[in-house]
Amino acid sequence: MANLLYQQIEMLSREKHIEPEVVVSAIEDAMVVAARKYYKTEEDLRAKFNQETGQVDVYSVHIVVEEVSDPKKEISLAEAKKKNPEAEVGTEVAEAKPTDVLGRIAAQTAKQVILQKVREAERDTIFNEYHTRVGELVTVIVKRAEGPDLIVDMGRTEARLPKREQSKLETYNIGERLRVVIKMVDRAAKGPQVIVSRADAGLVQRLFEMEVPEIYDGTVQIRFAAREAGERTKVAVMSRDKDVDPVGACVGMKGMRVQSIIRELRGEKIDIIPYSEETVAFAQKALSPAKVTRVQITDPENKKLEVIVEDSQLSLAIGKKGQNVRLASKLIGWDIDIKSEEEKRQEIEEQMTALTAPTTPLTSLAGVGAKTIEKIEAAGINSVEKLAGMTPEQLMEIPGIGEKMVDKIYQAVNRFYEGGTEAAAATGEAAASGEAPAEEGEAAKAATAETAENSEAAKAVEEAPAEAETAAEAEAEATPAGSEGDAEKAEEAKS
Repeated sequence: MANLLYQQIEMLSREKHIEPEVVVSAIEDAMVVAARKYYKTEEDLRAKFNQETGQVDVYSVHIVVEEVSDPKKEISLAEAKKKNPEAEVGTEVAEAKPTDVLGRIAAQTAKQVILQKVREAERDTIFNEYHTRVGELVTVIVKRAEGPDLIVDMGRTEARLPKREQSKLETYNIGERLRVVIKMVDRAAKGPQVIVSRADAGLVQRLFEMEVPEIYDGTVQIRFAAREAGERTKVAVMSRDKDVDPVGACVGMKGMRVQSIIRELRGEKIDIIPYSEETVAFAQKALSPAKVTRVQITDPENKKLEVIVEDSQLSLAIGKKGQNVRLASKLIGWDIDIKSEEEKRQEIEEQMTALTAPTTPLTSLAGVGAKTIEKIEAAGINSVEKLAGMTPEQLMEIPGIGEKMVDKIYQAVNRFYEGGTEAAAATGEAAASGEAPAEEGEAAKAATAETAENSEAAKAVEEAPAEAETAAEAEAEATPAGSEGDAEKAEEAKS
């Protein structure tokens, strides 16, 4: 019986890939738990497995002391001498506990403890074995499906192939053999701890190592790889030997090497690109198969590039749903902004137009007071051209500008453009000298006379001294929005 029990322990150890001592320790712990539950004691219990007899003995252990303060864990020297004449202070005295009385419930408890301990030991063994093998290529067999995820058999343990790590082009059948890379080992996972992947870029690198001897022996290196599983992969390679072409070595004679990898990936496209230390040159090659006209670094700190391509190459450079430029950006580690030559030319023209466009100061507008101009300039509008491009709603958002004032501003802008550039120049000079041109003064008076409610009041305002003009202007600015007629008169007086 003893030999049979130990044989079963060794068989379990081989099946779970754990040491027999781990199983023996689990059995001893289980017996301690069962005995403690049966005897309902807080004594220090220990168990010992006897390989010869197959018996698991349980003992209560007490420490020999001069004065007993905790009878459950300590024993006096006199009592210890009765059980063991050689006992001394500080030694331990063990007393056997009967185990044949534990019963069915205690046996069930022991069984659960043993299974738990063995399971924990198995998980520790798996973690210790596989956490150092992350990135390694392994062959697995599809075992079963758990929702969208797949459980695969690695031989010694099971692994999980999540939906996010599956290729979009592939469908999997039970019993099918797959090549995968070990993505990670999750010690806290409830199910299989090992996570494998068919979508990781590392899978392509491992496949190239298998197919290309120059990569395996280190002559050719894969510097970077970017992948969108099921669609396209970009691989940047370089050679340590100047006589070895890295791209040619990876492609192989008549494309045999790369075609073998494409078949393994179920038709996924692969771009093999020569690596360059210079960012500009690397970016040009990374956007293959599109032809790049020029590359410019726009923001070195944030790693941003501007790439210019011919108009006919724009769609090819961007790729389907932006895939080509997205993979190129991942490959080189820079943000890429692609523009066609026509778009770049229009952008430059707009910039040049903005730089060379004439600007007329707001003081050239007849009929708009100085206070109103200050409010408009405070909103960031400092030229007549910019003011003319604004909508009434935008003007009314400026603090202190009401609906009537907007009408006045538009009338002044219209008069400015109707008068032409010569009138604008004359107005600007007069504004600089503090005098109004005769023609503009007459036009302003005519406009004021047409819109004034009382012509006699308008005439009085025109003949008033400078102090009255200042007072009228202040009154116009302080007039509430509801007093539209008074605001209008004050604005006319200012002009």
